[in-house]
Amino acid sequence: MAKAQKEVNQHLVVDPITRIEGHLRIEVDIKNGKVVDAWSSGTLWRGIEPILQGRDIRDGGLLAQRICGVCTYSHYEGNTMATEVALGIRPPTNARLIRNLINATQFMHDHIVHFYALHSLDWADVAGALKADPQKAADLAYEFSKTPYNASVSHYREVKAKLEKFVASGQLGPFTNAYLGNPLYKMPPEADLVMISHYLDALHIQVIVAQMQAIYGAKNPHPQSLVIGGISSVMDMLDPNRLAEFQFKLDSVKNFIHNAYLPDIDMLVHFYKDEFVKGWGIGNYNFLSYGGFPETNDWEAKYRYLPQGVVYEGDLNIFEPTVDEKSITETVAHSWYEGPKVGLYPGIEETIPQYTGLNPDNTVKGDGKYSWVKAPRYKRKVMEVGPLARWVVGYAINHKDMRKRLDEFLKKHNAQFEQMYSTVGRTAARALETAYICDGAYMFIKDLVANLKQGDESTWTRFEFPKEETNACVALVEAPRGSLGHFVTIKGKTITHYQVVVPSTWNASPRDEIGQKGAYEASLTGLPVPNPDEPLEIIRTIHSFDPCLACAVHLIDTDSGKLREFKVEV
Repeated sequence: MAKAQKEVNQHLVVDPITRIEGHLRIEVDIKNGKVVDAWSSGTLWRGIEPILQGRDIRDGGLLAQRICGVCTYSHYEGNTMATEVALGIRPPTNARLIRNLINATQFMHDHIVHFYALHSLDWADVAGALKADPQKAADLAYEFSKTPYNASVSHYREVKAKLEKFVASGQLGPFTNAYLGNPLYKMPPEADLVMISHYLDALHIQVIVAQMQAIYGAKNPHPQSLVIGGISSVMDMLDPNRLAEFQFKLDSVKNFIHNAYLPDIDMLVHFYKDEFVKGWGIGNYNFLSYGGFPETNDWEAKYRYLPQGVVYEGDLNIFEPTVDEKSITETVAHSWYEGPKVGLYPGIEETIPQYTGLNPDNTVKGDGKYSWVKAPRYKRKVMEVGPLARWVVGYAINHKDMRKRLDEFLKKHNAQFEQMYSTVGRTAARALETAYICDGAYMFIKDLVANLKQGDESTWTRFEFPKEETNACVALVEAPRGSLGHFVTIKGKTITHYQVVVPSTWNASPRDEIGQKGAYEASLTGLPVPNPDEPLEIIRTIHSFDPCLACAVHLIDTDSGKLREFKVEV
């Protein structure tokens, strides 16, 4: 009889994970090398809702977009659309299409920056790239693309030399504190070199996308061309040279998406195929999408470029093609706010902070309140939002050509749909969506030109300020990270009540009043952590949701009580 091994129990604290949208703390219990429990804790209070209350509705969008320094336009549009709902107006066709073009740049910029700047080093090993043969790297690039982006022996030799110079100087720059040589990296050195070369290329591409947003949005970040009822970038819309400039830059971005980003994802899936399995990095199988990019001026749910709907239990046959806003609730049972433990509709809830602190050993009070993030639920169920959710919903309702696109991807990798329910699948969904949004931008351009040729130059809808206080009104839109809801009540020119339920609120939520774990928490259960000093698998899975990046990790050994501190990749 084999001798029983002693159980090894540890408590791991990863704090913070995100460095852009506030700070995210993840704590997990590890038993015999696997995560058995997890807690997601937002450690910074936004407080944006109280700031907006009492403000002029015409300033709301400019203030709301300060919620985030990355997807600024998403909150700008969300606030503006919510106000338009309250006023009972819709912008004209030209304004809707210009907004869609600005939003397309937001999605492409966010997805490209996320994968390369924030997520690629979870898959590609800098130490491996230093060992790569530039000729073999070029050959490998052609295996995954007929026209690979910036792929030549001389270029890969230059990139490798640049990396070697970083190492020799002792200053790794953006690669400082990476988990060099970690055995969880599975790509060959040449694949590492190809992906890291695109990391550097993406620094230039993201500038081009930002310039595209500034053409019709005035600037990036924090564009400023939206007004209640329409847009203000009228002269840019009427100038054919500006449209030509936008499309010229779009062509460059499309080249990068199709010849760098998508092939890199194919390469990632190929070498991480043992993790491209159902359940690896996912524990909740309910998916929600509000739909985005309205294709009509009435904003009907079924006429949106990104689909609206809900899929339950990962079953494509159990879905709803529309979202009932009144079924959205938020609970603060485990959040640092005052309020009832039962969930409330965001349009009537309040945001009153009630910080109760941490345990004496600086860990979260898992049975009590432990996060500044609230716990949103749809029909009392946990939901995942974001690119994977949008593809699951789009596939279930057969939205446009989303099913065809995903089927082609799965066939290429000899994979089944259920394999998308994974960290790898979530990462692939974001890349597929980037190409889908890019194609949508060309469609919006075509529609804009056709409408202008008809002689329609309108860009704004007149409105009257309401004398009486409105009911709580909501705009349900899609941001790059997922479903976004802005809830507003106004009277006259003033915002009297405001609530926002952002994508990270859905995904990073703590437990609710009945103990259901949030999407982050559920995704970590069962993940292997062979080396707690370098919890790459945890970081990789959390990053796949696109929260942002970790700075430092603390580990408490529950047996010895010893606290250790170490850095994670930046």
